[in-house]
Amino acid sequence: MKKNHLILITGLLGLFASITVGLGEFLLHYSDKLVGNSENYNFFYFVPERNLTWGHFLTVVGTPFYFVGYYHIYKMLKGKENKWAFAVFALGIIAFTVGGFWITSRAFLGTIVHLQEEIDTGIYTQILDNYTLFSESLVQVLRIVIFLLSVFFIISILKFKTYYDKLMVLANPILLLILVFAVYFITPGVGKYIAPIAMNVVHFILFSLSLYQFNKNYK
Repeated sequence: MKKNHLILITGLLGLFASITVGLGEFLLHYSDKLVGNSENYNFFYFVPERNLTWGHFLTVVGTPFYFVGYYHIYKMLKGKENKWAFAVFALGIIAFTVGGFWITSRAFLGTIVHLQEEIDTGIYTQILDNYTLFSESLVQVLRIVIFLLSVFFIISILKFKTYYDKLMVLANPILLLILVFAVYFITPGVGKYIAPIAMNVVHFILFSLSLYQFNKNYK
């Protein structure tokens, strides 16, 4: 396979990951009762059980393709010619390893929330507290990793010759993530559909722009 074909295909697979995992996470998290029911994960009570099942398996299928997609980013940053490119690649792998562990816990948590009336109140509270410690804390780790990834992404583009235009620094994941949540607060009617799948929206934009830059700049 020619080098340019490999970069194209891995970019398309990254885009596929953002769509597949985004759809799965939307099924896992979205309901018309989402707003105002975040305490104790109560929004899961309004998510149909079939959505939990479909959402779980879609995210499991799609998440590994994010690893492939970050190989595309690595090559677009010119790989070995750019000492920061590998840091971006490695942090991308770490980010979606951590994110994968987190996302695969959500359907099980949703099932527990659906069963809350059949579980002793004290035990139910302890289960949720343990979940928050063991799984929800991973979200904070993920945000730190994405922040570091974004810093190295920006450095790579500004300091080295890549296949990206310099303005591509504005498509760094942490800035895109902030913009997604800004949409949620400014226009809740639109934001309520994208905030539950924010990281996937971010990467849909990132891979789409990266593929555009590949088509424009790759020689």
